[in-house]
Amino acid sequence: MSSARPAADLAPHYAVSLPAPDDFDAWRDAARQAIQCGIPPERLAWLEPGTTSDLFGTAGTPLPTPPPDAPAVRASKPFLAIARDAALHSDPARFDALYALLWRLQANPQAMEDKADPHVRRVEEWAKAVRRDSHKMHAFVRFRAVSVTDNAAMVDDGQHYVAWFEPDHHIVRANAGFFVRRFANMRWSILTPRGSLHWDGETLSEGPPAQRSDAPGGDPTEDLWRSYYASIFNPARLKVGAMLKEMPRKYWKNLPEAELIPQLIAGAQAREAVMVAAGEQSFGDRPRSATEIAAGSARCRACPIGSLGTQAVPGEGPLDARLMIIGEQPGDQEDIAGRPFVGPAGQVLDRHLAAAGIARDAVYLTNAVKHFKYVPRGKRRLNQTPTAKEIDICRWWLDAERSVVRPPLVLALGASAARGLLGRTASIARERGRAHMLDDGSELWITAHPSYLLRLEGEAQAREDAAFAADLAAVAQRLRTLESAG
Repeated sequence: MSSARPAADLAPHYAVSLPAPDDFDAWRDAARQAIQCGIPPERLAWLEPGTTSDLFGTAGTPLPTPPPDAPAVRASKPFLAIARDAALHSDPARFDALYALLWRLQANPQAMEDKADPHVRRVEEWAKAVRRDSHKMHAFVRFRAVSVTDNAAMVDDGQHYVAWFEPDHHIVRANAGFFVRRFANMRWSILTPRGSLHWDGETLSEGPPAQRSDAPGGDPTEDLWRSYYASIFNPARLKVGAMLKEMPRKYWKNLPEAELIPQLIAGAQAREAVMVAAGEQSFGDRPRSATEIAAGSARCRACPIGSLGTQAVPGEGPLDARLMIIGEQPGDQEDIAGRPFVGPAGQVLDRHLAAAGIARDAVYLTNAVKHFKYVPRGKRRLNQTPTAKEIDICRWWLDAERSVVRPPLVLALGASAARGLLGRTASIARERGRAHMLDDGSELWITAHPSYLLRLEGEAQAREDAAFAADLAAVAQRLRTLESAG
C-alpha cells in the first residue's frame, strides 16, 4: 500500500498577516495578489494582529509574485462597497469569507446578485451590522469638558472634550472623518476599548485602547442638556420598543439623559393625558345637531389647519346609524367636494364595505380632523399628517358628532382616528381585530386607513388588503349581532 499523499495535499498553504483588524486596503491588495496567483480559499489564511500562526503553522509565508500574464481581478462595485463595511466586523472569519466570495466572482461575476446565497447573505449582514454600529457611534458619543491640567498629555491652553464609546466592531478609525468634520473647532478625544482618536483642531492622531475609567464622569453642562431633553420628550409619540431598538440599554450608561428615561416613560401616560386636556379648547356649549356641528367646525380656527383656506368637511350619513366610520382627515378631493371619502381611499373603502356586506348609505362617515392639512407641491396639494395636538383639539367636534349619532359601533381607520377617540396613541398592529369599550358604552374597532393600502405593492399590498378585509368582516358580523339583539 502506497503512503504517498495526493498532490493536492502537498500544495503549499499561505497566510497573510494584516497590519490592523480594520485594514481593508491591505486585505484588498493581498487578496488581489492571491487571486492572480491562483491560490484557492482553502489554501489561504488571514491573520489579524496578535495571531502568531494559522492552522498549518505557516504565518509569515509570503505570497508568491503573480505571473506576468495573470488576468485582471474581477471585483464588482456592489462587492467592494459591501466588503469595505463587512471587513470592519468583529467576526474573525470575515476576511476568509470575503476572499472566498471574491474567488467565486472570478468565475461568476453575478454571484453578488444571488440574495438567497448564504455566503452573500452573511457578508451583507456583517456590512449591515457595521453600518448600524457606526450609526450608534454618531448618535451616542457624548463629549464631556475636561481641564487640560487634568491630563499631562494635553499641554496647550484651553478646554478639551473627552468621550467614551464601546463599539461592537472595528469602526473607530473608519468614523474619524465624521467627528473631525462635525467638531472641527473643538479639541477632543474619543476613547474606546478598540483604540482612541485625538483631534487638536488641526491634526488627527490615534492612540491605544482605553478603559472606561480613563474618561471623565460628567461636567456642568450636562444639567442643561438633561433639562432640554426632558422638555422635548413627547409622551404622545412614545414607543418603548422602537426606542430601545434605536437606543439599546448598553449605551445608556454613557448618556447623561439616560437617567431620566425610566421616569419619563413611567410618567408618559399621565403627561399625555395632560396634553390631551390642554388640547381640548373651550368652544362654549356642545353643539346639539349635525347642522350646528357643520357650521361650528367651518368657523373653527383653534388650530393652524383651519387657517389653510380649506373648507371643513362635515360628516355624512343617517343620524341614527348603527355604525360610524372615522378617518384621519379629508383629502384633496374631499376638500373640493365637501364630502368625506370620495377620493381614492374612499373607493377602496367602498369596495371593502360592499365585500363585507355593509351598505355605505347606512353608515355615518366622518373624520377625526375636519379640515384638510396639506403642503403645496407646484399645483398639487400633498396630504400632511395632523399632529397629536391638532387631533386633540378637533376631538371637540368628533365627540359632538358621536353624541348626536350615538352609534353602538365605531370603526377607526388609522392611528390618527383612533387617537381622536381614545385620546392616546394607538398601535394598529396590537389593537386591531378586537373591540375596545368607549366611555359612552359604544364599541370601538380599529384598523388601517385605506390610503395605507394604496401605498403598498406586491405581497405587502395583498397581505394588508386581506387583513383590512378581515377587520371589516369582523365589524360586519358584530354589527349583525348587535342588530339581532335589538
